[in-house]
Amino acid sequence: MKALCALADDLFASDCQTLVDDAEGGVRYWPGFADAATAQAWFDLLHAQADWTHLQRPMYDRIVDVPRLLAHYACDELPDTLPLADMLRRVRERAPAPYSRIGMNLYRDGRDSVAMHHDKLHTLVRGHPITLVSLGAPRRMLIRAQRGARETLAVDLAPGSLLSMSYASQLSHEHGIPKTRRAQGPRISVVFRVRTAG
Repeated sequence: MKALCALADDLFASDCQTLVDDAEGGVRYWPGFADAATAQAWFDLLHAQADWTHLQRPMYDRIVDVPRLLAHYACDELPDTLPLADMLRRVRERAPAPYSRIGMNLYRDGRDSVAMHHDKLHTLVRGHPITLVSLGAPRRMLIRAQRGARETLAVDLAPGSLLSMSYASQLSHEHGIPKTRRAQGPRISVVFRVRTAG
């Protein structure tokens, strides 16, 4: 566990938890990535000012709402009014990569979710992680092996936490945010990726 967490700067290694082990760093979690005041300030700005969109997509024989709001930004064109440049700098300290795109999901309440999936690998540069910052209300993420016993991990993503998933982990595991009937405040996930050209 320590060897994989040591891929990050030694200053932060003690805060790192390895959830899935692989040769590229696996799935690592830093619950204390940002202090509470910073995390709340980031959430407030993004919630109020990000360019949120509501999408629909075809499913079987009908059109359905995507059960969350979405926003997307290129890392070389980040707006000064949002804290994304500061977040990107801090993310690179923990999970270094030449991130090129930031995608955000706003889960408005417990009815918003994302089904179990792995990222579309043809859109990602091999060998680089997918790294997300969680803001707002805590939310449970499931991480499930795709083969063998298909063991499932449940991680309650805390506000101000960071989760980094290796490219290789997308071949071995899937992840998702299930719906919940419990009272649930809004949550934003800010996801940093290295996208392929075009």
